Amino acid sequence: MKIAIGVDHGGIEYKQAVIDLLESQNIEYKDFGCYSTDSCDYTEFAEKVAKAVVSGDCDKGVLICGTGIGMSIAANKFKGIRCAHCHDLFSAEMTRLHNNSNVVAFGARVIDKDLAVKIVDKFINTPFSNEERHIRRVNDIIRIETENLK
Repeated sequence: MKIAIGVDHGGIEYKQAVIDLLESQNIEYKDFGCYSTDSCDYTEFAEKVAKAVVSGDCDKGVLICGTGIGMSIAANKFKGIRCAHCHDLFSAEMTRLHNNSNVVAFGARVIDKDLAVKIVDKFINTPFSNEERHIRRVNDIIRIETENLK
């Protein structure tokens, strides 16, 4: 498994904690930035992570900004991305089990660092259920996305 990580200046403090988690589990990752607390545009990093996941270079993605909202909106503009905006463990688990989400986004100004690491751990280590009803629903999401591309 390989995880794409992207943060803006609002998420920079949490990035190393996520990297530490991945390294402790011997999970490969690619850090797409940012690399300082200087103000920057979250869209740049959401785009890099989304492209890495869509291309197959990375299996899943983690996006962190101040709220997680902008990152999730930007990532979800890419065909094939199912980015979940999660601020609790239950949502992180359910979005993998039921939606087969491939990117998680959250806000460093919304949750503490310990919870953020637990969310990433839950997200990357929870498999998709492969239950027929969830497969059908994910396929419907893909159909909706494809039919509504302009």
